[in-house]
Amino acid sequence: MTISAGDPQPIASQADRDSAVQRVQAAFADGHLTPEEMDERLDLVLAARGRGELDTVLATLPAEAPATQATIGAASGRIKRGGVWRVPRHLTVASAMGRVNLDLSRAIIEDPVIDIELQVGTGRAKITVPAGAIVELDGLVTQWKDTRYRLPRRTERTGPTIRISGVMGFGRLTVRHARR
Repeated sequence: MTISAGDPQPIASQADRDSAVQRVQAAFADGHLTPEEMDERLDLVLAARGRGELDTVLATLPAEAPATQATIGAASGRIKRGGVWRVPRHLTVASAMGRVNLDLSRAIIEDPVIDIELQVGTGRAKITVPAGAIVELDGLVTQWKDTRYRLPRRTERTGPTIRISGVMGFGRLTVRHARR
């Protein structure tokens, strides 16, 4: 979206300002800013009215590091992730009632070990892992139904290790390997 001189600038929300403050503080902690530069940028961030002003303050800072932890949650309904998506090092999936479907077969997995913590009350969960992944279920507690997982016929251990832990309440977890 291009903003012309006549268009109003999108207003910066409190969440935008909080995120910018954290980024300035992280740049200072990493040694990219002096204390004076940090103070000056924090003043500009707190006084910013629009997102464009925030972008200007943050433009010369290093890019944010990718998230290593994320939570996906829903009280009811479906949680579904598939296609090309970036999987953090630690993923928590919380669902009180509903279905969970995580497809990691085409996901971007940058870490050799991925921890998935399930907190599922009522409902089913299905996780599709890459063809060569190693699956560990030692940390998973099932309260109602057993987990369905069968090793693939060809056991080429070329993918990441997927460690699944947490609690499956009144539902079943099914883990399967993607086909090549």
